Amino acid sequence: MATSTRIASMELISFVTRLFEAVGVPSDAAAFVAETLVEADEHGVASHGVMLVPMYIDRLRNGSISLATEGTVVADRGATGVIDAGNALGQLTARQAAAMAGAKAKAHGLGLVTVRNAFHFGMAGRFALDLAAGGAIGIVMCNTRPLLPAPGGSEAMVGNNPLAIAMPANDAGPPVLLDMATSESAMGKIRMALAAGKPIPEGWATDSDGRPTTDPGEAVRGMLLPTGGPKGFGLAFMIDLLCGGLSSGGTGEHVRPLYGDPAEPYNSAHLFLAIDVEHFRDLGDFIGVASRARDRVRASRPAPGVERVMSPGEPAWAAQRSNANACAIDQAVWGQLASLAESLSLTDAIPA
Repeated sequence: MATSTRIASMELISFVTRLFEAVGVPSDAAAFVAETLVEADEHGVASHGVMLVPMYIDRLRNGSISLATEGTVVADRGATGVIDAGNALGQLTARQAAAMAGAKAKAHGLGLVTVRNAFHFGMAGRFALDLAAGGAIGIVMCNTRPLLPAPGGSEAMVGNNPLAIAMPANDAGPPVLLDMATSESAMGKIRMALAAGKPIPEGWATDSDGRPTTDPGEAVRGMLLPTGGPKGFGLAFMIDLLCGGLSSGGTGEHVRPLYGDPAEPYNSAHLFLAIDVEHFRDLGDFIGVASRARDRVRASRPAPGVERVMSPGEPAWAAQRSNANACAIDQAVWGQLASLAESLSLTDAIPA
């Protein structure tokens, strides 16, 4: 029995766009958010893909996400800026903040923009790559609700706060990209395992008392484990303060559960740093250095039983190429999307 439905990416984007339009999101904004979610599925990052649409729309209907298409710039001082997202869809304010950081980097060498009162923005790497395409090193991070215990603790203290770093590189291979959460797994992957009725690997999570578990239901009610133990926790702790502290936004428990009360704002915070390469050295030379470093990793000798070594960012790039502009959507997720379309009187929009 098939466990997924394969759908052409353009059809899926059109479908998701119409779902957002049906709850009042302006067409251009709806299309952009839909594109970013489908792009995540193309890259094999289903936890940041269209599985999020029902939750996004539930929040839009309940008012914790606004219909604004950009945030308010509350500080603009040379190389730095602060945006109040006003609870708009995170992809929209992330696009705005990344563009602002990139422009500041062109003028000053560095551009740093923080965002408060923000919502989930999908894949951090997507916006880091936008900065890299403009000739900058792009660094993007955000905070989430507490999900990780401190070393030796049994209480969630900070989120599995993601970090993405993208370097300008040539197109002869995959992007030079680090895009990681600071937990061993994203909560979205655990929710997918729960929906599919499958266990999760050991080392991903604990139950609510801090005991390791492979039960996804216990994990959702419990905590995620930091990647690299104390190092991962420490990195997540600092990202929380960089994002929420600098922006005057939420930190720690003030960031609310993404799947919590749909009427309560998420209250995340984001940070976008652009480093314009031309202010330091010739961009073409730097692209050569980054590209050769990537290719050296890819050509390195594999360990026994490994077919080939991949560079950072390559697995998602390879997934997108193999998907050939189509996405495999989990049957449970597809069922939720179809039910949502029916509730919005959009059965005609469901791809055949």
